[in-house]
Amino acid sequence: MGSSRILLVDDDVELCQLLQEYLEGHGLDVSMIHQGEPILDMADLEASYDLICLDIMMPGISGLTLLPAIRAKSNIPVIMVTGRGDDIDRVVGLEMGADDYIAKPCNPRELLARINAVLRRIERPSPVQQNT
Repeated sequence: MGSSRILLVDDDVELCQLLQEYLEGHGLDVSMIHQGEPILDMADLEASYDLICLDIMMPGISGLTLLPAIRAKSNIPVIMVTGRGDDIDRVVGLEMGADDYIAKPCNPRELLARINAVLRRIERPSPVQQNT
């Protein structure tokens, strides 16, 4: 398998550039968009990306609005990476379908570890598949 393809969706351009540099330095292929609307027009997210890191607070459409739209058409893993770190925000994000949730500012190494953990989980065949 080639390098995993990560989509960063965050309006903070500087943060995205820093995360892109760090994650690419660890073998990931990272793309960025700085507003949520383009995701709504992407026909097949899973064909283009392996995981999305999604911010909640963006101008225009918020991550909490995007997440159900993503889930309606794809099972692509989503990690919420956001400045909203209250317990209720974390719970709501996870209940809406996020696979993980990390509050900003975050340690890039922790984000990398969380990305790798989610990717390992989706790459492992289920026990039913292993027995057939």
